[in-house]
Amino acid sequence: MERPVLSNKEQYPTDEIIYAHLGAKKTHWSALFEYLHTHYPDFCSEWRYYLDGKSWLMKVTRGKQTIFWLSLVQGTFRTTFYFNRKAEEAIQQSALSAEMKAQYRAGIRSNRICGLTVVYSAKRDVRTAQTLIALKAGLK
Repeated sequence: MERPVLSNKEQYPTDEIIYAHLGAKKTHWSALFEYLHTHYPDFCSEWRYYLDGKSWLMKVTRGKQTIFWLSLVQGTFRTTFYFNRKAEEAIQQSALSAEMKAQYRAGIRSNRICGLTVVYSAKRDVRTAQTLIALKAGLK
């Protein structure tokens, strides 16, 4: 897995810094956040520096519910959504790829909360994230 690039605790991740790391993937970043602001205006995002991973992570929440975690890696970014067993039917009935559904089933079989990660390399990755956001927002 790629190493996060925002590892300087003293350097808050501004738009300028983020865009410098994203390069051409800035379009995916913009599409994701445009979707969030349009469809989920009550979501909040916050950057924090975490000592255990020695990097900045963005946490996107709705109230007390964490929707996803975001990290930057060289040339792109990734989001991770955590689901428990209660999400099984919704995930299996969703438009997610067979690969993503299999990843969920494998994680649940080991009796854990399952993390589904999207690494943004193509436009379809933004659509995958939109599906995961809708699933996560629909769970109680």
